[in-house]
Amino acid sequence: MDIQMNAAELKSFLDEKVLQYNNPNFIESDPVQIPHLFSLKEDREIAGFLAATIAWGNRKMIINNAKKMVALMGNSPYDFVMNHNENHLETLQNFVHRTFNGSDFSTFIAALRHIYTNHGGLEGVFTKHQNSEGLQPAINQFKKVFFEIEHLSRTQKHVSDPLAGSAAKRINMYLRWMVRNDNAGVDLGLWKNISPALLSCPLDVHSGNVARKLGLLTRKQNDAKALAELDTQLRALDPSDPVKYDFALFGLGVFEGF
Repeated sequence: MDIQMNAAELKSFLDEKVLQYNNPNFIESDPVQIPHLFSLKEDREIAGFLAATIAWGNRKMIINNAKKMVALMGNSPYDFVMNHNENHLETLQNFVHRTFNGSDFSTFIAALRHIYTNHGGLEGVFTKHQNSEGLQPAINQFKKVFFEIEHLSRTQKHVSDPLAGSAAKRINMYLRWMVRNDNAGVDLGLWKNISPALLSCPLDVHSGNVARKLGLLTRKQNDAKALAELDTQLRALDPSDPVKYDFALFGLGVFEGF
């Protein structure tokens, strides 16, 4: 079924749903809780990035495995990234989440050290490569920088590339966490040099289905073209903070089976 509402009714309905879900109660069932475990900016960036990377499948499993990841790093992600040695990496070898394994984890640690040592950290890479259209080209550049180090080709699939057609759901979710300051305590708003207006919705099965029912999305696949279509619609609803509607679409899909 498709829901027919005029633009004003739709905006009012979605704004209400944002308020319902964009609040601290959301955190306990969502991987965004992982960066909230830390106070140091770099710890939050790295823990958030790793949690977002494995954010597919069952949410409880995602959260448990993300907690395992930071525990394997001695609960000091930034210190581990910057000061690890080969022996430390061996302790990561048994980690597995779906198709992300210990070798991928080790490669990610090496790539993160490269980024913090040579590229001004995670924030530096995304800030440098943003443009006025949005952050999808920056994600493409980020992937290039990330894999400048020696790596297994299998690990590349764990960083999406929007310019290769991906909706890049997990990395767009990560960027929402880092950039959006929602004054509600969910998104962290750590990165001040990127405007929330440039963010893209983390498009997944739930948000995609709800968006289609509400007439915000016509494309059938959840890919880069669908994301561009949804972004256009959400930016029309709120040009300065379009991605707040992720809470409405996701909440309606996951919690209300809309």
